[in-house]
Amino acid sequence: MKYFYFILLTTLLVLFSSFELNKACEYAGSNIGYVKTETQKAIDVNDINIARYHAYKALKAIEKTKEQLSNCGCDYAETNLKESFKDLVLATKATTLRSTKILLNRSLEKTNGSLEALQKHELHNSNYASDVLAMNTVGSEQKKSVAAPKGIYLEQKIDSTLFAYEKSLQKIVETVDCKKALNYATQIFEHCEQQLLKPNLSEGKKYYNLRTKEITASAIEQLKSCN
Repeated sequence: MKYFYFILLTTLLVLFSSFELNKACEYAGSNIGYVKTETQKAIDVNDINIARYHAYKALKAIEKTKEQLSNCGCDYAETNLKESFKDLVLATKATTLRSTKILLNRSLEKTNGSLEALQKHELHNSNYASDVLAMNTVGSEQKKSVAAPKGIYLEQKIDSTLFAYEKSLQKIVETVDCKKALNYATQIFEHCEQQLLKPNLSEGKKYYNLRTKEITASAIEQLKSCN
């Protein structure tokens, strides 16, 4: 019997570790997405000073992502982002718009590589979904023995509060003028990006902003026809 409880405890600890790892990767991915957006904005402008402004914002975002990416443990994503950082620094020091854009495009390519590596890392290394399924099928007697990680309950609570937001946002997508709806959704998306870049954000606030961003991204995808 003691051996059985030891195995169950070990399983739960592995689940919790996998859960934390998966979240670190998601938060890192969100921040790298912001880096990509700012780099693209820098590429799209024809003013070297504005391009530098967006490049600096991307650099700051990378600095704030280092710890999360380290916790995620994806070496390929980390290496690509470091190279992207170097090109961004050079882009801020370039003296012509042409050379600035060359460096920004190189940086963007490596940022995309970092995102792709992160996606593959999560796909191959995250057993979160299957572990939760296993937890849900444990007998009632076993469930009483050891409590599930608090993080799962926290996420369930946040998901339930965001259900109403998702429904109301979908109603806006379907009934409000397309451009106004897109502007509204974009503002929420960008606000969530900014929140996720903040250091020392509680796990609850991190997850809330991450899920809100994901829900809003889905709405923005539906509204792309506006442009």
